[in-house]
Amino acid sequence: MTRQIILNAFDMTSAMHNSHGLWKHKESRRHREYTDPAYWAELARLLEKGKFDAVFFAEVLGVYDTYRQSGSPSIRDGLQVPAIDASYVVPFMASVTEHLSFAITVSTTYEQPFTNARKFSSLDHLTDGRIAWNVVTSYLPNAARNFGLSDMVRHDKRYTIADEFLEASYKLWEGSWEDNAVVEDSDNKTLVDPEKVHQINHQGTFFNVAGPHLSAPSPQRTPVLYQAGTSDKGRAFAAKHAECIFVGGPTPEKIREYIDDIREQARRIGRNPDHLKFFSFLNVVVAPTTEEAEQKFAEYDQLWSVDSAKAQFSGASGHDLAFYESLDQDLPFDFKKTEHAHYKQATVDRNRDKKPTIREVLSRFEHIDRETCIVGNPKEVADGIQKQFEASGVDGFNLNHLVSPGDLQAFVDLVVPELQARGLYKTEYKKGTLREKIFEHTDADLPEDHPGYAYKVTKKDLKLKGETVR
Repeated sequence: MTRQIILNAFDMTSAMHNSHGLWKHKESRRHREYTDPAYWAELARLLEKGKFDAVFFAEVLGVYDTYRQSGSPSIRDGLQVPAIDASYVVPFMASVTEHLSFAITVSTTYEQPFTNARKFSSLDHLTDGRIAWNVVTSYLPNAARNFGLSDMVRHDKRYTIADEFLEASYKLWEGSWEDNAVVEDSDNKTLVDPEKVHQINHQGTFFNVAGPHLSAPSPQRTPVLYQAGTSDKGRAFAAKHAECIFVGGPTPEKIREYIDDIREQARRIGRNPDHLKFFSFLNVVVAPTTEEAEQKFAEYDQLWSVDSAKAQFSGASGHDLAFYESLDQDLPFDFKKTEHAHYKQATVDRNRDKKPTIREVLSRFEHIDRETCIVGNPKEVADGIQKQFEASGVDGFNLNHLVSPGDLQAFVDLVVPELQARGLYKTEYKKGTLREKIFEHTDADLPEDHPGYAYKVTKKDLKLKGETVR
């Protein structure tokens, strides 16, 4: 059977996402309507019509203020600000759909396991098992200051914190409530059997959580776990915890290299590599004809904001591009590691044999990156997607959209039928929760090879702990 593409719409509940300056386009609606529930309901219906598996909501906890040592360049063009909390949008979207799922981004660096577990259990209940958590560790200096820190937590330490955060979360989701704790026994005046609800008593280096979890088990118990990370620490974390992994890279070959590495790391720690799905980013500009698509791309490029693009790269990578702007030289770009995210540095290092020069790096922000954007008619775009899908070995894509919701509408109307005709994309949804839809698991729970499964409460476990077992 032909492998089929898993597709997420990559979005953010903000005025703009990664469409630098394109709020000025005459068809842009998101910057005016992102606070309107009707906008998100309309988008949800469109994505379900297009058989999208999920909408993936990115998140930031501060402004990008590394470029020129100021937040002004990013704020001026609405770079992921102003923004609202995506978790409040999901119920609106879920109420008008049956199959579309939702991935919410939450940071393990600044949140607490107890409240986060309750949030995701609530969303999993309210969506009937259509929720995922994109686990991030956060990298913006302004975010650290917003949570009372003078400096960011160091990159590798953030992953150490995240590892314990997941451990405490598994205990809450998997180990606090037994499946049949809610008994609704009117004869004995008992709604919930207290002997089947357990404290977790987690005492760790970074978190102390007594429990019990306040939510009864949701359809998936643990939400589907998404994660993105190309650093050594990030890939190790993904191999241990993640089910869906976003892998960025300058070429399909580099993406495949990351995938092979993570799968092998997962295999070595006892996980089934087939229980991991991999995604990369997809940028598309499509129209009925090649000429119309090229014209559309040219219109977008005319509105592109260079400052906003540089502000995002600077904030994510830790390299203030304003420093390099004054160096009109062909010297190799300085790729020293920072405590920010590491994935952005890889996006400008596309030639394995030669480091890009300062001039080359700066030039890549002057226009929309044509090298990473598929432009054309439906057949040409489908050809490009199929080529990336097969060459990289990914299981699916996070689809970016430059003008919203118009570009998503064009993708659903023009590209989806072409992919379906090739057998590369589903024509109907599978039934069940998100985990059941995208994996071959027999039920909605974590598979037995996942580390979270080890925390699942059983009668045997309770006897070993000395608890009373009925």
